[in-house]
Amino acid sequence: FIQFVASSVAAQQTTMHLLLRLMACAAGAEAVAHATLVPVKLGENEDIPVYVGGEADAPSIIVIQEWWGVDRGTMQKALRLAQHGYRVLIPDIYKGKKGVNAEEASHLMGELDFPKAIEEIGIAAQYLKKTGSPRVGVVGFCMGGALALGALAASDDILVGAPFYGVNFGLFDAKTLKKPVQGHFGALDAMEGFSDPATGKRLEKELTNAKVYIYEGVGHAFMNPEPAPFSTFEERREKMGFPAYDMRQADLAWGRLLDFFLE
Repeated sequence: FIQFVASSVAAQQTTMHLLLRLMACAAGAEAVAHATLVPVKLGENEDIPVYVGGEADAPSIIVIQEWWGVDRGTMQKALRLAQHGYRVLIPDIYKGKKGVNAEEASHLMGELDFPKAIEEIGIAAQYLKKTGSPRVGVVGFCMGGALALGALAASDDILVGAPFYGVNFGLFDAKTLKKPVQGHFGALDAMEGFSDPATGKRLEKELTNAKVYIYEGVGHAFMNPEPAPFSTFEERREKMGFPAYDMRQADLAWGRLLDFFLE
């Protein structure tokens, strides 16, 4: 009987824990739904389009797009950070253009002036500081991860950086980049020299202040809960070779990222 009671109590506690988690997720989803991102144009010629959200005096995080452009997934990531009290800014690196398929996205990335994009991210960081944010960090995904590291190295206004599955060692000097870096890579990522596990390990080895996490069972773009621009994860895997979304690994990465920005 005692064992039965203990088992019942344990089951009730587990159920309550799950309910609390579901309530927290629902509250988070509601907060994201009510958050807004406002388009702003920066630069002397107002030729640097960005999206900004959150309180002006809150710590800021710059969120940099994947090679597809500023899409729904980019917005969702920024809004999730805003939910935790951050001011967020998304630079529209392609200035309104989007890659509706891999061929077009590859073309847009191939035509991108990376040094100029890094300079514009620095201008965005200056804007955040001048308009009230006490500190600025940067996170980027895929191509945005590479740009995040370049901007972190180039801008005195950006204090920390978190690249997700994307590194271009030609955009920064590893010997002089002393700022905190947290990297995230999928163990099944096959993009050698850019986002595979070996590249992540190289990043941690060459930087003096970096921590890199490798996530088992996932590959490139493992933070995307939707397969867009593909209709299904099966289609994405067939055309891009990326494993399906794993919420447990994505949530683990989100937790580490949020802890990192709090440090």
